[in-house]
Amino acid sequence: MTVADTHRAILAVWRKEHARIIAIVARMLRDVPLAEELAQEALVLALERWPETGVPDNPAAWLITAAKRRAIDHLRRYQMLGRKHQALARELESEQDAVPDLDAALDDDIGDDILRLIFTACHPLLSREARAALTLRMVGGLTTGEIARAFLSSEATISQRIVRAKRTLSESGLAYETPRGPELKERLSAVLEVIYLVFNEGYAATRGEDLMRPQLCDEALRLGRILVGLAPNEPETHGLLSLMELHASRTPARTDAAGEPILLLDQNRAIWDRLLIRRGLAALARAEELGGAGRFYALQAAILACHARAARAEDTDWARIAALYAELSALTASPVVELNRAIAVSMAEGAQAGLDIVDGLAEEPLLKTYHLLPSVRGDLLARLGRHAEARAEFERAATLASNDRERAFLLRRAEASALAS
Repeated sequence: MTVADTHRAILAVWRKEHARIIAIVARMLRDVPLAEELAQEALVLALERWPETGVPDNPAAWLITAAKRRAIDHLRRYQMLGRKHQALARELESEQDAVPDLDAALDDDIGDDILRLIFTACHPLLSREARAALTLRMVGGLTTGEIARAFLSSEATISQRIVRAKRTLSESGLAYETPRGPELKERLSAVLEVIYLVFNEGYAATRGEDLMRPQLCDEALRLGRILVGLAPNEPETHGLLSLMELHASRTPARTDAAGEPILLLDQNRAIWDRLLIRRGLAALARAEELGGAGRFYALQAAILACHARAARAEDTDWARIAALYAELSALTASPVVELNRAIAVSMAEGAQAGLDIVDGLAEEPLLKTYHLLPSVRGDLLARLGRHAEARAEFERAATLASNDRERAFLLRRAEASALAS
């Protein structure tokens, strides 16, 4: 294996395991920013050693052990928790590394290290934007650029938020904790938002060669299911789970054999995952039973349910979807939601009705660099037979898209518009 191959293998393991490593070390140190720093040191050590020694049989365990050793060294250096660091050292040297940390278990109402890490990063001391940015960095493994894209913001702004959030957590004296009762409920909306953002990055990757990052979707779904058990009477936990289950049900049909995107209306609905659809519809029903029908996640899930219940694309109740988007738009005042409403309106009332809404969004600051604005406009123009204009819009969308698959797809659509004009 070449050095380049080894580095790719290391980064693949890191991408999959980094959140768990940070969570394990944070549980030892009660300090999330420091845990991230020590986890990064373990990664650097692997990059230095593995090209010479080869990739270990259990690379994740190697990285966890390396990060734990650095945590123990830190505890020893600062003479903190003398009894506990000895116990941790014995645990590390034991072949049975699965022995539970009884001290941590005593104050753990969550039962999942990664979810506990998210609750910690969603501390009320941090702003809403800082919570989300920090968690997406540590748990989702997103780069600063990817997070900026998710928030339609600049990389410099996101970088500053992350730095300030880490400093606040480090200086707070509450850097790692498990919230209880009312405090847990207070953080729940922020945790839901972060899990939703992690899922979205997995479902439509902002960068890279692949349209999706299934591992992030799977992790978000896993965390969503734990949250439902943790807060079973909160409608939005069920609403978010429904939203993610219904989105995930389409995964088998979203790309062709070569990994190229397939538009929703062109997807083979026979291969949508029926089990996930049943789970999603059941979660939506529970959210509505609990009074969450008009809330953020349940509204989006209701939109997806309209698609899931339509056996064929032409059976879709677009008028209902447009009405749900109108309700969601009134709730959020989001230009992205309005853009989606424009699509639904175009399907229910005609392309020109949708285009009128899109043209009204042209000066929205948040959408200036959002590739889906010209993409949607291009689609509507093509449906109206204005192919030359559609081509220009698809080309502009391609210049704004940062995902390689999306960019190539948009350029193919521009080429098709050119041939039709």
